[in-house]
Amino acid sequence: MVSSLISRQLALSLHKNLWLSAPARCRYVSKAAAKTQADFDYDGPSMKTSVPGPRSQELTKQLGEMQNVGAVNFFCNYEESRGNYLVDVDGNRMLDLYTQISSIPIGYNHPALLKLMANPNNLSTFVNRPALGILPPENFPDRLAESLLSVAPSGMTRVQTMACGSCSNENAFKSMFIWYKNKERGHSTPSNEDLSTCMINQVPGCPDLSILSFMGSFHGRTMGCLATTHSKAIHKLDIPSFDWPIAPFPRLQYPLEEFSRENAQEESRCLEEVEDLIVKWRQKGKPVAGIVVEPIQAEGGDNHASPDFFRSLRKITRKHGCAFHVDEVQTGGGTTGKFWAHEHWGLEDPADIVSFSKKLLTGGYFQRDELQANEPYRIFNTWMGDPSKNLFLSEVLNVIRRENLLEEVTRSGKALLNGLYELQAQYPGILSRARGQGTFCAVDISWAHHQNSICKTYHSKCVILGGCGERSIRFRPALIFKEYHAQIFLNIFSDVLAQLK
Repeated sequence: MVSSLISRQLALSLHKNLWLSAPARCRYVSKAAAKTQADFDYDGPSMKTSVPGPRSQELTKQLGEMQNVGAVNFFCNYEESRGNYLVDVDGNRMLDLYTQISSIPIGYNHPALLKLMANPNNLSTFVNRPALGILPPENFPDRLAESLLSVAPSGMTRVQTMACGSCSNENAFKSMFIWYKNKERGHSTPSNEDLSTCMINQVPGCPDLSILSFMGSFHGRTMGCLATTHSKAIHKLDIPSFDWPIAPFPRLQYPLEEFSRENAQEESRCLEEVEDLIVKWRQKGKPVAGIVVEPIQAEGGDNHASPDFFRSLRKITRKHGCAFHVDEVQTGGGTTGKFWAHEHWGLEDPADIVSFSKKLLTGGYFQRDELQANEPYRIFNTWMGDPSKNLFLSEVLNVIRRENLLEEVTRSGKALLNGLYELQAQYPGILSRARGQGTFCAVDISWAHHQNSICKTYHSKCVILGGCGERSIRFRPALIFKEYHAQIFLNIFSDVLAQLK
């Protein structure tokens, strides 16, 4: 199957589609960019049925007898999907600007990854999934060095692999708590009282420590992560939680250049509240062991803050003895034009922990030396990641470097955002607050045009989009998204907006 997929992809590159060459198609962005289509990508969208089509509806009904299908949009044919295009089971080919909730780094069925699968030397890695914490394979140190450690954030020398974003953050929180208590004790050896009381969920073995997070944040759906998640009520409803502090995240006004004074005041207000909460929780006997923050609040509405805000936040953590945890689960992997979004901040004092998942294909977190637990089994689960994902990631990184994809993201992101600015000016009653960094972009939809209905409308118009926050549309294309893909989307977007006006 792998060889047939590769041969079909090469054949597709020989076909020309007049859909892209129609004169009316490049109306809202520059035509100057050369089309440098990847040889495995389709030439354009193609729709055969409404979405969801009859086959998707049939499968949704079938699956609905086994589990909840309330969130299912449609069923996919991943074998036929290519590059920036996702094909559904009814044969509809859609330009994907959502990419499995921002988790596809270099498109669907990339030839470099299919080639890895076809290599017999890699079969053992795919067939045998080890318990990495106790029985890692011989080549695991080399795999980490050539994949994750080759892109380690500044100041990070250690990496802990995990399976997903939630378990990455959950264990990062544990690392911060362990670090904080060791620092408080002056050593890492617990007392007999610590050992006995932790078994019955009592202090001092289970200390009243806290993590400070921000309103609008999303860090995962496990218990500790949910206590720091404040994006949508449906994530948290009916789940017990911890008494941990929640600070306001800046709500910037756009265009940024017209509200520089107001936005600076807003960020200052939020930073003051962070310090007040740290003091208040210390007085409550629940000191803040760490602060967790996203470079861009994604699920919560693509909320941005300035580099000055994050640099000041880092100084606050130093002042109060808290760990600084940057959650790059959604922003990491190059989508902002830098491999790590927090590189845009220009931090002189690097973070203590940086968590990741999604576009890095595996989960985990980088940490400073002092945050690594010394005892075995303190940070542990059965698999602790998957070596096959590190193998894939190594090749993804090779593709990123070979094809200069971070530069590509900057170019295509500029085209996408400039197009959104133009459409926002043309349809001010529908669009507002266009914003972004690289291709990590978003725009707000007026209350009269609900985001969910807008996203579903675009499914039938050859495009896959995602919503976030209360009324934002977020864009999360793969790193191989080109300027001409932005042109395709913007023209479809404009046509639908014209109908909504």
